[in-house]
Amino acid sequence: MPHWALIAIFALLLILRVPVGVALGAAAVFVIWQADLGVGIVSFNFQAGIANFPLLAIPFFILAGAIMDRAGIAQRIVALAMAMFGQRGSSAAITTLVVAMFWGAVSGSGPATVAALGPILIPMMTRQGYGRPFGGALVAAASEVSIIIPPSIAFIIYATIVSGSVAEQFVAGIIPGMLTGLLLGVAAIITVRMRGWGRTDASDTPPRGTARAVRDAFWGLMTPVIILGGIYGGLFTPTEAAAVGVFWALFVGVFIYRSLGWRDIHATLVSSAVSSGVILLIVAWAGLFAWAADTVGLVDTLSNALLSIADNGAWFLLLLNLMWLVLGMLMDAISIYYLTLPVLIPVMQQLGWDPVWFGVMMTLNLAIGQITPPVAVNLFVSARVSGEPIERIWVAIVPFLLASLVALALITCLPWLSQILPELFYR
Repeated sequence: MPHWALIAIFALLLILRVPVGVALGAAAVFVIWQADLGVGIVSFNFQAGIANFPLLAIPFFILAGAIMDRAGIAQRIVALAMAMFGQRGSSAAITTLVVAMFWGAVSGSGPATVAALGPILIPMMTRQGYGRPFGGALVAAASEVSIIIPPSIAFIIYATIVSGSVAEQFVAGIIPGMLTGLLLGVAAIITVRMRGWGRTDASDTPPRGTARAVRDAFWGLMTPVIILGGIYGGLFTPTEAAAVGVFWALFVGVFIYRSLGWRDIHATLVSSAVSSGVILLIVAWAGLFAWAADTVGLVDTLSNALLSIADNGAWFLLLLNLMWLVLGMLMDAISIYYLTLPVLIPVMQQLGWDPVWFGVMMTLNLAIGQITPPVAVNLFVSARVSGEPIERIWVAIVPFLLASLVALALITCLPWLSQILPELFYR
């Protein structure tokens, strides 16, 4: 049967450690050829999978975040947060969470947030007496919120697949993202106080007052205001907002801070093109896999099987969350969206579930996967940045993993947390 061959080939390639995007594409192409569906459809579907206007926001948001990082905006935001929260006790942990959540509203990517902020925040926490593995774990955990707080690359992919509104999905992530950040903050404060960490260190005291720090960081702080304010104010679409964010970041870096030269811009364009290319290749191959799965009947088979066990909604939700958590430990979010959503959309419609809430719940599961071994991409980036063995960061992540699971339980059981703002703005 072609649909079982599709699953078997994909699973075999994953076991052989073939990259997920390549495994998806190879399995789809083989089944399309074997089932005589017309190999010529591969090129058409590959192009159609990424020829989607909302997906243009992805390279623009990646580029905007990279420009802001190279322009030195991250350092100014950290200095402002330190001036506001001080340098005693758990203040460094609070500073880390606030800055990471803000940066998530710029980059939309967890690993990118760790890479941008880790070199600044982890040494700061270490100088204030925190354990270095704890600092690495906190930055990784705080950065998971990046794909929940808008603008989120993950939400763009989700909304594109379910034919929903990207802007509506963005606004739905605000309260869940803040709630997750709050619970992570509680876990951090409890851990810091139990260990007796945190001290005043002159080297960490900002040389300027709070007013000066606000002036220095003002232009960077305006970036999410312009992007999100323009989207929610109806001035432009999320894709247009991403392009505006790029030009704003260039304006700030070149003319305000004067920290960007032509070589910096060229290097940023190259690195952003590579990152965007990797993501869009996965999108294209995953889209082809989803088309093949639908054509050979795999989607209908699995959807009917799920509907047959979905009588008890609470248990079915628990099963879905467990499935996403396990998949999130092993694969990237984009591949999981394309693998599972074609099967789950008919089930979601049959059960009358709100797709916006469903998207927030699913994405939070995948965010938790970024800090859950064995793959845990945020933890590996954090280990590289901090110089700590990954095993020590795995141990330190446990309190934040528990806090994230509490947030997931609340968002699953209380759908209105994800629905209240979309209903206020769009319904």
